[in-house]
Amino acid sequence: MTGELLLIRHAKATGQAPDAALTPAGEAGARRLAVTLANAGITCIVSSPWRRAVDTARPLAARLGLAVETDGRLTERVLSGADLPGWMTHLEASFADPDLALPGGESGRVAHARILAALEDARDPGGVTAVFTHGNLLALALGLDHAGWAGLRNPDVWRLDGEGRAVRVST
Repeated sequence: MTGELLLIRHAKATGQAPDAALTPAGEAGARRLAVTLANAGITCIVSSPWRRAVDTARPLAARLGLAVETDGRLTERVLSGADLPGWMTHLEASFADPDLALPGGESGRVAHARILAALEDARDPGGVTAVFTHGNLLALALGLDHAGWAGLRNPDVWRLDGEGRAVRVST
């Protein structure tokens, strides 16, 4: 079906910083993902500019002969501008209250609007767009709650059709 999106959480990384590299297991996962998605009809690849997302996209792009376009709106949601002791409690609260914005952070509602705009711009009406992003942002795009976010894998792939229906893809 044309106009579909494949929403992809990056492979396992060494950390959360924008420049965090993939682990050796993450690199292997990115290579396996390229094989798995090789025949998915992908016509366009768009990624968060953060290293772990781009590095997850590269093997697929190389296999398909496509460029990796980046979009800053696909970067991970920043929960807070400061290190948070007990950050998981704050994250869970942010799923329960989409307007919760901690100092220096972004509310779930704002992040949700950001990714929806990026997805709309990324969509290839004549093909399938692979979109590489991060767990919290992916969960918001899919309408998952905290438990759904916690159940995401690295990497994880969801097919979003033109009607907005999402289905997890086996990887």
